[in-house]
Amino acid sequence: METQNKYNRIVGKVKELAEELTAKLKDKADEKTCTMFKQCFLSTATTTLTVLDDDSVYLITGDIKAMWLRDSSAQVVHYLPFAKEHAEVRELISGLIKKQFFCINMDPYANAFNPEPNGACWEHDLTDMTDWEWERKYEVDSLCYPVKLLCDYFELTGDKSVITDEVKTGLSKIIEVFGTEQKHFEDSKYRFTRVNCPPGDTLHNNGMGEPVGFTGMTWSGFRPSDDACRYGYLIPSNLFAEAMLKRAAALLKGEFHDTGLSEEALKLSKEITEGIERYGVLKDTEFGDIYTYETDGLGNTLFMDDANVPSLMSLPWLGVCEKDDLRYLNTRHAVLSHMNPYYYEGKAAKGIGSPHTPENYIWHISLCMQGLTSTDEKERAALMEMLKNTDAGTGFMHEGFDKDDPEKFTRSWFAWANSLFALFTMDHYGLI
Repeated sequence: METQNKYNRIVGKVKELAEELTAKLKDKADEKTCTMFKQCFLSTATTTLTVLDDDSVYLITGDIKAMWLRDSSAQVVHYLPFAKEHAEVRELISGLIKKQFFCINMDPYANAFNPEPNGACWEHDLTDMTDWEWERKYEVDSLCYPVKLLCDYFELTGDKSVITDEVKTGLSKIIEVFGTEQKHFEDSKYRFTRVNCPPGDTLHNNGMGEPVGFTGMTWSGFRPSDDACRYGYLIPSNLFAEAMLKRAAALLKGEFHDTGLSEEALKLSKEITEGIERYGVLKDTEFGDIYTYETDGLGNTLFMDDANVPSLMSLPWLGVCEKDDLRYLNTRHAVLSHMNPYYYEGKAAKGIGSPHTPENYIWHISLCMQGLTSTDEKERAALMEMLKNTDAGTGFMHEGFDKDDPEKFTRSWFAWANSLFALFTMDHYGLI
């Protein structure tokens, strides 16, 4: 009964906020934008939320009935601005943080989890998997996102209910795993093999991935798209890790009073920074100094950008740099150009897609992120129009859509994209 009451409180407050915000938006935007905003604002709370018996909160990603650490963090970003004022929003986000750190402590190498140990999974992969994990693709960003949500939430609300032993243990595990994966082939026991699948769904070389050299950066098996990395040092994720380790260090020192662990996090962050500077920066004749996307520390590098976040486009939003940072701006120009093989221009839209979806499919997440990281009001307004006109008449965001025909799209129920659209709308029209 109490779980149902909590659920009703949270959803009721989110619906109330949606009504208030939509009423304000009507003075600034057209009817379709208002309708889309309201639907997308509600999406996480009304379609993906479960309150569990231990008072934690479990959020499915949408049409896949599992909780990703990354997706679930992003699914509540548009509720964060209201957490300080509204207890029900605090219940939602603090409950999610509790569940996320429970999952991290159980298996810091998994990316997606079940609400209970029911054995449900995407595939029975060859890896050290239990009945709790939906999928065990190791992605650096899966450990960064809960740290960002924790720190953003605590700094905004001062709610000490999230300063728990379980959270401290989780932070310690994150630091330990990032350190271990600096020497993946020498020190890591993580292996992942999926049989009878596309090449991008598995790690080759007996489940270890392609060879890498030591750089100081931390290795990632998979990208935030859940596709395998070509080269093990994923630069956007390492930049994200560098920034989140600094934030974790401040929390460990200031709230948990653990100077030793705090210093360990800072040392690791510094080593990652040095590795990025040495191996992760390209000197391009057209764009200048830019970040590459992946490298292996052995002389190989890959420049591209993927719609999924962390991306090179998203760095200011992740807290890595300022929007006017010169290297970021150079990189931004490059990823929105012919240099990025996943940048598409068509009749309906132009923007970044992903090798995860068909060629010429642009992602709503990337368009929202382009808007959230832009300082150009004309660009932001054009992106809002593009988003509004590519919903295929559904009023919701999707995963990818055809650059010439938005009626062709993937994933009609994708809460992460809905949340980012709601956040960008609030940001663009001055509702927050």
